Amino acid sequence: MAPNDSAGTSGGTTGTAAGRRKAARYIVPVAVAGVAAATIGLVPALASSGDPDLPKISAQKLIEKIAASDTEQLSGTVKISTDLGIPSLGGLAESFASGAAGGKGGSGADPQERMTELASGTHTLRVAADGPDKQRVSILDDAAEYSLIRNGDQVWAYDSKSDEAYHATEDRAGEDAGREAGKKSAHPVPEGVPTTPKALAEQVLKAAGPTTSVTVDGTAQVAGRDAYKLVVKPKQSGSTIGSATIAVDAENGVPLKFTLLPSAGGKAIVDAGFTKVDFSKPDASSFTFTPPKGTSVTEADDAKAQHGADKGLGDLIPGAEGLGAEGLGAGGQGGKDTKVIGEGWSAIAEITTPGAAGLPSKASGDVPAEAQQFLGALGDKVSGKFGSGTVLKTRLINALVTENGKVYVGAVTKDALVEAANDAS
Repeated sequence: MAPNDSAGTSGGTTGTAAGRRKAARYIVPVAVAGVAAATIGLVPALASSGDPDLPKISAQKLIEKIAASDTEQLSGTVKISTDLGIPSLGGLAESFASGAAGGKGGSGADPQERMTELASGTHTLRVAADGPDKQRVSILDDAAEYSLIRNGDQVWAYDSKSDEAYHATEDRAGEDAGREAGKKSAHPVPEGVPTTPKALAEQVLKAAGPTTSVTVDGTAQVAGRDAYKLVVKPKQSGSTIGSATIAVDAENGVPLKFTLLPSAGGKAIVDAGFTKVDFSKPDASSFTFTPPKGTSVTEADDAKAQHGADKGLGDLIPGAEGLGAEGLGAGGQGGKDTKVIGEGWSAIAEITTPGAAGLPSKASGDVPAEAQQFLGALGDKVSGKFGSGTVLKTRLINALVTENGKVYVGAVTKDALVEAANDAS
């Protein structure tokens, strides 16, 4: 066993590992239903032949190594499993996906629908990247494969099971303008979806600062690569997050494994790691795609036009669409009707819904039966100075929806949400 190499830091790490692209934007209901692309879990399933003996390194230096990593070419296999403590999203996701397709210009290959699969269950991914403009993520099934491919301004998604494809052409003339347009779009193509340990690690390290303890806790071997283990822990109470451990490649600084543990104990919420990884240039054919003959192809503009007429999880909490993934715990302010209470890991977003509307009920006819059943399985009735409401709970993200039209959401405990609602009353 290698010696326990550890060092602490009390702050100053904010933003040091910001990625080239922001993670895909997730609205509150999706976060409550499984934090679809922002907290995806990966099962380790990793080969280990003992902890390597590596030179000691401080936490600050290791974070700097991650930030300075210029590795942009890789290919490999990642195994994914998520335990958010919620009912399976499979049937619900399929319900919304089929409703979106339904012969009205939608597509079963639409990334907005298909990437929600990674919010629950176990999945194997094959990934490849060659710089910021060439990426491929494939979700492997027993007898089928779903692939999302970016090559310059061309984005393709293909589902071999249904023989359906989705195509979008991105405006690359202005990166910032394009990202802003994507945020406002009713049907953006997911960008920077965290399907690798690197993307997950960058999100966590953005929150590192005075409210965070960061140490190096020994070494590991991941997918045949020597790595240091960086441990990030909240100093504050009230968070649902206990710690995040990031295995960092000792040679090139690429995060190889990511594990997120809950403060309440038990198995990991997120456990992310490569089972195979290769840092050589992937074959160019990995990023080319031509729809097979007979494939049903949906263009993004057509899907976008149809999407506005469909109800999905985003309709379940009115006003929640203003909150982005960066709005919680990272200093974000959300939408115009959103304010952030507290800071760091215990930050809570307070959202005022239009017309002071509370959680829709089945009786109102605004909620699909499958969604109402799902929300019912997650909900706890609570009351306090704020009145009464329902806490929608998972092992990671919890949300309190009050009957007077307020939503309090964050990676915090139920008691923390109730306390925030009482203080705001």
